[in-house]
Amino acid sequence: MSLFRRGPGRVTPAEAARMTTDGPAVLLDVRELPEWNAGHAPGAIHVPLSGLAEGTSLPDSATGRPVVVICRSGNRSRQAARILADRGAQAVDVVGGMTSWAAEGLPVRDRRGAAGTVA
Repeated sequence: MSLFRRGPGRVTPAEAARMTTDGPAVLLDVRELPEWNAGHAPGAIHVPLSGLAEGTSLPDSATGRPVVVICRSGNRSRQAARILADRGAQAVDVVGGMTSWAAEGLPVRDRRGAAGTVA
């Protein structure tokens, strides 16, 4: 995962899916709760950017692991990746966010596990 060694980099949705499915990285969704509930990537964890900016820690399941950050379009995830890198985490963000994730045909699930939408 050489992308992580350079500080906050950017990855495509397909790269993010591979890194979090086949590798040690965790997918972190930083959108707000209503957006998360409407649809998120299966297996992602949720900590809104507002929480990270206020000092919220990553869940134990993400501690010590590379983090791939995603939001709706890529703006908030870029900010979150910088915050995490400043805290010493290995972090990259997903170009185009969940909008691009869904456009590439990657799965999106709502809070109940059914097919979700990107809000």
